[in-house]
Amino acid sequence: MTPTISDLEEARRALDAPLFADLAGDCAVSFEFFPPKTEKMEAALWETVRALEPLAPKFVSVTYGAGGSTRERTHATVARIARETSMPAAAHLTCVEASRAEIDQVAQEYWAAGVRHIVALRGDPPTMGQKFVAHPDGYENAAALVAGLQKLHPFEISVAAYPECHPDSEHQAADLDNLRAKIDAGATRAITQFFFTPEAFFRFRDAAAAAGINADLVPGILPVSNVAQVRKFAGLCGASIPAWMDRLFEGLDDHPGARQLVAATVAAEMCRKLYAGGVRDFHFYTLNRAELSYAICHLMGLRPKATPVAAAA
Repeated sequence: MTPTISDLEEARRALDAPLFADLAGDCAVSFEFFPPKTEKMEAALWETVRALEPLAPKFVSVTYGAGGSTRERTHATVARIARETSMPAAAHLTCVEASRAEIDQVAQEYWAAGVRHIVALRGDPPTMGQKFVAHPDGYENAAALVAGLQKLHPFEISVAAYPECHPDSEHQAADLDNLRAKIDAGATRAITQFFFTPEAFFRFRDAAAAAGINADLVPGILPVSNVAQVRKFAGLCGASIPAWMDRLFEGLDDHPGARQLVAATVAAEMCRKLYAGGVRDFHFYTLNRAELSYAICHLMGLRPKATPVAAAA
């Protein structure tokens, strides 16, 4: 995608002025959580939910474990967000180790709970390193899952996209064909896996446009505070970690506060560069912590809205 004149002007302003000076606060954001395993983790999650709610996200999503391993916890978390907050809740749903009937039942339960947005994913195999094998009676891939969900109810559906190519794809052209199939099946938008350079997203956006993909492409942002943990995540989704990132976090293992500051700085700078390139929609992988995502949103010009009635009750 060729930058517009306004994009180029914005890029020049970003260079001439302090990086985050007087941003318009015209971004839309969304946040991802995972279902808590313990009471302590649940309390921490709800502190995070309440801290981020005043930023009025477009939606928040809750992940779903391989083979439905977090099914009940995911459903309970999504339903509570839908019931007790002002934020639209989206539920992740995967194809792993479940029949179409089982998946359809979960989707029906979400609809009955008032959830109107599904993040439809093929999902990762339950054992790391194994090749994905569809359930004999299941949906064979995310595109089939999207089509199946559309037959049930008029869900809003988000799907995944991979700026640096999914590890199971032979090449980027095949990866983009798969993304186009998901959009053609009825998906509303694609949320990318995380990446660590703005160029990775811009190259992907240009390639998707050249392939005729016109749906919204929302960059997924993962603020890094634990490089070892992120390397494990990156291996699953094909994201590359720049060598400078390892060096940047060296020596910070015993300094969690400094590590958080560095993490926020790196992620915020990338978001600012994405903004200069015309991006106005960001999805944050929060890991159930509010501080980093909130700080980046603040730097990007977002400010709390009035306290929602549901939160004040």
